[in-house]
Amino acid sequence: MKTEWFERWFGEEYIALYPHRNAAEAESVVALIDRTMGNTRISRVLDLACGAGRHSKVLCRRWWTAGLDLSEVLLKLAHREGVEAALVRGDMRILPFRDAAFDLVVNLFTSFGYFADDESHLDVVREVSRVTGEGGGFVLDFLNTTRLRNALVPYDEREIGGQIVEQRREISDDGRFVIKRICLRGTGKEFTERVRLFEPGDLSAMMTAAGFKVIASYGTYEGAPLGPDSPRAIIFGEKQ
Repeated sequence: MKTEWFERWFGEEYIALYPHRNAAEAESVVALIDRTMGNTRISRVLDLACGAGRHSKVLCRRWWTAGLDLSEVLLKLAHREGVEAALVRGDMRILPFRDAAFDLVVNLFTSFGYFADDESHLDVVREVSRVTGEGGGFVLDFLNTTRLRNALVPYDEREIGGQIVEQRREISDDGRFVIKRICLRGTGKEFTERVRLFEPGDLSAMMTAAGFKVIASYGTYEGAPLGPDSPRAIIFGEKQ
């Protein structure tokens, strides 16, 4: 069976190159979630594709939280970092939780769009719907496709821990994916990221098809309106 790019990339090299993510950013998006979902009774939260637990750590301060990720390496790092969430290894297309197990599911920092076929992405949203109780919420935080297309940086390089990292970006020939190739100069190591370029309307349509009503959308973690130049596309849904 072919190994998907995300099964290779989110390991030791990823941690070495991106050792620290923005903790203040995590605080901002969780605060935005708390404000927007203020009328929803929340006691159990799933951080879907939690990685090393940057958002889980903040979510745990407000609600009981479980974190799910495919990367064993990132989950081990979350344990070492003292993340208090219940951490589970699994595939987001087949969630290992009972129906209506959570009041809120969050998928943050473009941890979506990784699959080659759109049916798999819809499978994820259907699974989120299955494990979300009636009246519960789903927050999907994605890149803003319009801004990315207009401001794509084809190449950059930087030094991280003495290692020169080259990054090349392009839009696929069919216009459906953004592809980033990460090369560790002089090592022969190269990794690829490939993310499906869903428009905000595409994300909303998937949520609606899976049984959610879209109740809000934002373009920043501070809650600014979603527009063509917004850095993010943050869509809030309520389970019907």
